Amino acid sequence: MKYLLGIDFGGGASKATLVDTNGKIEAENTVEYPTLYQFAGACEQDPADWISALCENCKATISKAGINSGDIIAVAIDSATHTSLLCDRDFNPLCNAIHWTDSRSRKEADDLRNDTGDDIFAKTFHKPDTIWTLPVLVWIKNHKPELFKKISYIFFEKDYIRYFLTGVFCTDYIEAQGSMLFNCNGMRWDPDLCGIADITVDMLPPVVAPTDVIGGVTEAAAKATGLKPNTPVICGTTDTVMEVFASGAVKKGDVTVKLATAGRICVITDKPYPDRHLVNYSHIVKGLWYPGTATKSCAASYRWYRDTFGGGYKELDLAAANIPIGSEGLVFHPYLNGELTPYADPTLCGSFTGIRATHTKAHFTRAVLEGVAYSMLDSKLYLDSLNIPYNTTVTAIGGGTKGQLWRQILSDVLGLTMITTESSDSSLGSAMLAGVASGVFADPSDAVKKCVKQKDITYPDPANTAKYREVFKEYKIIHDALAPVYNAR
Repeated sequence: MKYLLGIDFGGGASKATLVDTNGKIEAENTVEYPTLYQFAGACEQDPADWISALCENCKATISKAGINSGDIIAVAIDSATHTSLLCDRDFNPLCNAIHWTDSRSRKEADDLRNDTGDDIFAKTFHKPDTIWTLPVLVWIKNHKPELFKKISYIFFEKDYIRYFLTGVFCTDYIEAQGSMLFNCNGMRWDPDLCGIADITVDMLPPVVAPTDVIGGVTEAAAKATGLKPNTPVICGTTDTVMEVFASGAVKKGDVTVKLATAGRICVITDKPYPDRHLVNYSHIVKGLWYPGTATKSCAASYRWYRDTFGGGYKELDLAAANIPIGSEGLVFHPYLNGELTPYADPTLCGSFTGIRATHTKAHFTRAVLEGVAYSMLDSKLYLDSLNIPYNTTVTAIGGGTKGQLWRQILSDVLGLTMITTESSDSSLGSAMLAGVASGVFADPSDAVKKCVKQKDITYPDPANTAKYREVFKEYKIIHDALAPVYNAR
């Protein structure tokens, strides 16, 4: 038997998935790493933590499966879009990686919107915001000029990790679309966009297709990871499109609802839908796109809550299940790092409102789950306003969907039937992509047929949906009342 290895790098952990050529998952492994908040607005990660997680995941997955590493046909890596790493002329990191949730570049993004926002939007299909690489680079230029002068190469997260494996500097066109330095009309790095940040195109990685084999595992990387030298490594791409792929969404009208570090509702379309409150990326299926909404702190909100107030997810869920819909007046807004759809407002802050002496920890827990769902509803209603056609049965993806309570809350709040699969992890998508690239699977549809297996289905309760929509009205009123307070800070 031969195998395909996909490795994902998410907001707080890396997961590896090993599948055989029949699409069966043989082994999985997860390694967590920290995100660093060193000053207000900063969200950073140490690239050395990525490499440690890569090495541990490779060794553990091979060991769990009990296989010879020489039987791995190909490896693919994915990660969150927008997370950038600045390196010197020897490809060594100059600082921590700047995570996509970082909001330090708020002023720079505002200035870009005001000065050249229309031109940037026309080329990139997005408006300047703190999540993109371009405003971050302008911030570095303005606030750390000595560091800026040392920049020779700009990596994106998965590309740096793959560089460790192969020594090859490159990226894929979907990743490039997430930089705000790439012309989505001409599908190339744009010298004028680069010029805004005073960088040159040769500082950015050459752009290839996600399925291109870009090199093999080096001898040094083989010793560190347990992989066999010269094992083919494909370029890979971003985590969201890999989750979309792993869910089986490869046809126009398919929909995914994502509960991960960020929340996304993505619709598969045959064209981009440029809109200042949507994120538009190409799909790996030629000719398709997956425009979508974005909730900035989704499962990240629940993880923050768990880490701050204690408890395990299962015990938290059990207690919250006994609290009635609406959390008896307690409302949570998940704006821990600002919000994207439909506000694109990095100044928004998270909040609990309506606190009473009768509220227990279980109330706060349920309020977090409901608050994230309301944020997703905010996104869905905006998507509906654009009249993009999509199916009303959707696939729920991301780590947050593992909890039955949260799935039911989300299904009720959105009013959508939600299917879950045995695995929709982006690492599975990367393993599937490695199979397409190496010819194990004939095409993406063949990979879906062999690898994607339905697990559960969650139906919305119309009575619950009606109750949640009443609370959602209050959720919106609270946002409208507090937003000016945050904007004035």
